[in-house]
Amino acid sequence: MDRVRLPHRRPGREGRLITTDEGYEHAIRELVAQAQEAQNDPEALLPLHTAEVVIVNLAGRRVLGRQTFAEAMAAALASPLSDVQVTLEVLDIRLALPDVAIVSCLKTVRDDRSAADVATALPSTGALSYVVTRADGRWRIALAQTTPLLTAPSDGD
Repeated sequence: MDRVRLPHRRPGREGRLITTDEGYEHAIRELVAQAQEAQNDPEALLPLHTAEVVIVNLAGRRVLGRQTFAEAMAAALASPLSDVQVTLEVLDIRLALPDVAIVSCLKTVRDDRSAADVATALPSTGALSYVVTRADGRWRIALAQTTPLLTAPSDGD
């Protein structure tokens, strides 16, 4: 039976465990930055996700698979939702396995839709969790789930 060896770990800031090889963290932060930058560019955004991606957006809509995600993006970009922009702040990255990480982010929403286009206002912040996987040396988003925040986050959230 093969055993998976996790990288050697040492205590980090505030008791958080970090690996002695933290190159993965830079690559994952870059993936999140690319996803934010490409939020209105399907050609750039879609390849950042696995073919089997699962997405639950801020409004609670679940999208299964990259093809369905492409269709949902096309519909959103052809609607007033194209005037909604988000920024992402990575709060924490934890390796679950050597090629699987859980990324905690704060999502801030800027809704520039006109009052006539807004059927339902979106929350201005959300807790975004990514599960990212590494295959062929490249990290991709396998799951993105956003929970609306009803109050401003505090330290440790």
